[in-house]
Amino acid sequence: MLTFTSPDGRSLLIETGNKTKLAFYPSKPVAGALNFLSKPEEEPAKDTISWPGEYDIGGVSIRGIGQNDGGHVSFVIEAEGVRIAILSAPLQEWSDHDLGLLGDVAVMAIQGDDPKIAQKVIEEVDPRVIIALASDKSSANDVLKVIGAVGMAPVPEWKLKGGLPAEGRQVIVLEA
Repeated sequence: MLTFTSPDGRSLLIETGNKTKLAFYPSKPVAGALNFLSKPEEEPAKDTISWPGEYDIGGVSIRGIGQNDGGHVSFVIEAEGVRIAILSAPLQEWSDHDLGLLGDVAVMAIQGDDPKIAQKVIEEVDPRVIIALASDKSSANDVLKVIGAVGMAPVPEWKLKGGLPAEGRQVIVLEA
């Protein structure tokens, strides 16, 4: 089972069934979690990943995808048989090569700071589940507008157990 929460509405915290905690783009490090940053740091703090590359930690396969010559990093992970993309803000244009690195994504967390890019990426990736997040320049509603799901009620957490939706697309908004 995977549990998704958002400590601040902008970051994403994923906890796996074996209690591995992964914090994506937190405003401050999350204790007890592996923290992922969107900008590479020369000497990242302990339990921090900020560079493109491939990692395997706690039974989770992780790929950091660098854009803008590696100066901007988004991540795709595979945990418990589910491929999850967590795109960092500000959203960048995604080349065919970068989209190929994402692979067959089932769950995508995305921020809506650029609605045109968000819509394009969502259409090209076509995930079964979208987790709408805020960014410095946008709210989760900006993502919801792009996908026609305005008015979704935020939930404190979302648990993925068993399978994904068989048809259609599920949209999740996490409480801050």
